Amino acid sequence: MTQPPSYPTPPAGGPRPAAGGFAPPAGPHPQGYAVPPQPGPYAAPPGGYPRPGPYAGMPGYPPPAPGMPPPGMSPRGLPLASFGDRLLAVLIDGAVLIAASMVFIVPAFIVFFRMVLPDLTTTADGRATSDPFTNFLIPMLVLQGVIFVVAFALSYVYQVEMMFKTGQTIGKRVMRIQVVPLDPAATLNRTAAAKRWAAYQIGGAVIPVFSYLDGLWQLWDKPWQQCLHDKFAGTIVVKVAG
Repeated sequence: MTQPPSYPTPPAGGPRPAAGGFAPPAGPHPQGYAVPPQPGPYAAPPGGYPRPGPYAGMPGYPPPAPGMPPPGMSPRGLPLASFGDRLLAVLIDGAVLIAASMVFIVPAFIVFFRMVLPDLTTTADGRATSDPFTNFLIPMLVLQGVIFVVAFALSYVYQVEMMFKTGQTIGKRVMRIQVVPLDPAATLNRTAAAKRWAAYQIGGAVIPVFSYLDGLWQLWDKPWQQCLHDKFAGTIVVKVAG
């Protein structure tokens, strides 16, 4: 009687032997085509440059894209001015403007009181001979209006006419910072300087807290650390050597 052919015993847990007595190779069997690796969110596209991520240029992250300065640097290659430097420059400029205004305000009040007080103190039969409303209050309001106009004009001359030529006021020069256009190919002109000044003055007159919001905006503005008046004028503030 003819015996059926025998097959090798398959290893435990292994695949069933194929017909003919040969076992298929062990291991996983891929089905279809292999899936190519997928690029990450900042991987380079075919033939292109790496896409800049939110932390590009920082240790452990992809470098910034060509043409983009590293964080904290301006398009001109100069470091951006810090919040502390800009705040101290504003305080110094404020002190300069107050001192310049006092040169006019103090003599104006001295002349005013020398002209008005004698009439207010003159009496006849225990009564003042002059009307306080017409001889004191109205002249005082007029004087205050003149002082406001003079202070406004001084602010314009200082923040626009004196600043745009070098990009620095006295306070900015002391803190070694400079106002420059965001476009590295442009130069600061009177129009840009006037826009910065007007945005600050008008915003502060319309919204009482605008000056605080404007100054603090640079703390969270990325990537150029601009205040609101910088955004309106298209300028940034950089640190310079001197």
